[in-house]
Amino acid sequence: MTHEEHHAAKTLGIGKAIAVLTSGGDAQGMNAAVRAVVRVGIYTGARVFFVHEGYQGLVDGGDNIREATWESVSMMLQLGGTVIGSARCKDFREREGRLRAAHNLVKHGITNLCVIGGDGSLTGADTFRSEWSDLLSDLQKSGKITAEEATKSSYLNIVGLVGSIDNDFCGTDMTIGTDSALHRIIEIVDAITTTAQSHQRTFVLEVMGRHCGYLALVTSLSCGADWVFIPECPPDDDWEEHLCRRLSETRNRGSRLNIIIVAEGAIDKHGKSISSEDIKNLVVKRLGYDTRVTVLGHVQRGGTPSAFDRILGSRMGVEAVMALLEGTPDTPACVVSLSGNQAVRLPLMECVQVTKDVTRAMHERKFDEAMKLRGRSFMNNWEVYKLLAHVRPPVSKSGSYTVAVMNVGAPAAGMNAAVRSTVRIGLIQGNRVLVVHDGFEGLAKGQIEEAGWSYVGGWTGQGGSKLGTKRTLPKKSFEQISANITKFNIQGLVIIGGFEAYTGGLELMEGRKQYDELCIPFVVIPATVSNNVPGSDFSVGADTALNTICMTCDRIKQSAAGTKRRVFIIETMGGYCGYLATMAGLAAGADAAYIFEEPFTIRDLQVNVEHLVQKMKTTVKRGMVLRNEKCNENYTTDFIFNLYSEEGKGIFDSRKNVLGHMQQGGSPTPFDRNFATKMGAKAMNWMSGKIKESYRNGRIFANTPDSGCVLGMRKRALVFQPVTELKEQTDFEHRIPKEQWWLKLRPILKILAKYEIDLDTSEHAHLEHITRKRSGEANV
Repeated sequence: MTHEEHHAAKTLGIGKAIAVLTSGGDAQGMNAAVRAVVRVGIYTGARVFFVHEGYQGLVDGGDNIREATWESVSMMLQLGGTVIGSARCKDFREREGRLRAAHNLVKHGITNLCVIGGDGSLTGADTFRSEWSDLLSDLQKSGKITAEEATKSSYLNIVGLVGSIDNDFCGTDMTIGTDSALHRIIEIVDAITTTAQSHQRTFVLEVMGRHCGYLALVTSLSCGADWVFIPECPPDDDWEEHLCRRLSETRNRGSRLNIIIVAEGAIDKHGKSISSEDIKNLVVKRLGYDTRVTVLGHVQRGGTPSAFDRILGSRMGVEAVMALLEGTPDTPACVVSLSGNQAVRLPLMECVQVTKDVTRAMHERKFDEAMKLRGRSFMNNWEVYKLLAHVRPPVSKSGSYTVAVMNVGAPAAGMNAAVRSTVRIGLIQGNRVLVVHDGFEGLAKGQIEEAGWSYVGGWTGQGGSKLGTKRTLPKKSFEQISANITKFNIQGLVIIGGFEAYTGGLELMEGRKQYDELCIPFVVIPATVSNNVPGSDFSVGADTALNTICMTCDRIKQSAAGTKRRVFIIETMGGYCGYLATMAGLAAGADAAYIFEEPFTIRDLQVNVEHLVQKMKTTVKRGMVLRNEKCNENYTTDFIFNLYSEEGKGIFDSRKNVLGHMQQGGSPTPFDRNFATKMGAKAMNWMSGKIKESYRNGRIFANTPDSGCVLGMRKRALVFQPVTELKEQTDFEHRIPKEQWWLKLRPILKILAKYEIDLDTSEHAHLEHITRKRSGEANV
């Protein structure tokens, strides 16, 4: 980035004013977005204003529009809801109300508006913008504003961020608040599961989402529900018979619990609503099962935002400020959204249009069209759900293959969900599925057994690794491993694990030269808290670890709120990979995050200490510094703690926390459950195809590079990449990929912590068009 560009980012906002408001239903993560808009706005030299109580505050003006300062958004990140308030506003729907709103903005010299809300709020913003010049001329005619004021505020820039727990806005993969709502729902489902198991009960759970089935669908994938009702795909006319048969089959297989998830907008094929009470009455009448209904309601909107929503809100807030300040009278109002892990800008009205098209399609009962408009990711979730829930596993194993599943490396939350979906999809395809205990060591020792459908029942929500996992690599046991591959007739291998799973895969490829038995297809599903497997942006388990770190940092920060002037040094896991430290730093609002990938010197440490000394003079009298465990062999956690203690004498106290193995534990987050389930299903589908391809003269012989792959998420597609091809991209000494996408987020962390650094504006999102994006969308 050139010096000029950097200078541009720093001066982009000089002489400009931005207002930020939250409107419509609240969503967790809105505060992270508000905080980012304020801090990045101030960083660029702009003045930033809060608008309290949404559009109502914009219309009423007065005290509702207040200038924000750096400190006024401190301690906001971890709060749910929206700190600046939201309200449903009738006045803004009338032109008279919009006239008053325009008057208030002109008087404050504000020509940039950032609106965080659902589709209704964003449509309102667009109407406001298109009328802007008419509103100004009216105000000028009635003498409310001067000609000079009208010229100064001649056009209004608008950028929208979608905050809605329903995830019902087209053009973005995830809206702010969706992930947190899933966290609340899953906590409740897990709690209900335990009581239902004690009593052999059937639970009907009603989740929010108005006309959108996203929350219901992902919940049912994440908890292995027996049935889900979503508005986009009403059940067939004889659904009552089908449902009852389904429930009694599960019971007969020995399950003590049934879970049925209902979206609040669920309907049948004729548009008649299906309520949770209807379902309960049906089950009680026909099957006589003890059935309870739980309507989750506003619980889903509550609580602290998840790590994902804090990072999403922060990233979108940064992008919104850039979009506003780069805007011209000709740029259309845009919405900043997420595609895979890329921030993109989309024309606001195109997104609103597609969102309206869904509603229209649903209204006209064109359900297939509604499904397609919801996007590829939604459809993919539905396909996997249908596979796992609605197919009876074949009774005979005729013409089947034998596939083995194992865990390798350190335990990671979500491994069990991956094993479950791999096993069940394998059984549905008519295969024999074996499970291997204790990784490659168990494969060598023959700790192998056959898994049936109910073997993996209830595994989705369990943390750790039920199969047992070891870090042992296969090379030294090739003899025994080959013997067991023959003995158990293993024709394909699904390896779920971290860096050792990947290096183990490379060793298997090498071993094929000497051992024909190793010439079977295998696929690695990345699962490790460190998120350091080459070929994938995300690993199963990293999201759970991130949330655990985040929650701990919140508590540590809270303890400092009582005792002023305290700095915490917190050590996170991750080996040499700085993913956890960086992302947790962004999500918890750390002052610095030391990582191996970005070398630092004693001078950097000095700058940070000095920065904290200055911070203690403000109203925010606490600091937090994250350090990745292997970021530097000499600047240890103790060294940094001692340095801070010495330099902070008389100014602040220092404390240190080493988070350790709690980062690997806990119940998997909705993201990890869903991701693992989809990865398992995709891996098993690939496996069946590969085995069929490699079948020669009555045996399997796979010797091509593409028969040993890592299944990874790249941008937004799940892709299979030969392990041998990934060697080029790997730093083996430090067990990390040479290029890591999240390093681009480091500057955001520093700007939000008030460091004078370069924000690289060369990487910014350009306006895309949703209609074109739709057709070319990759498969997630």
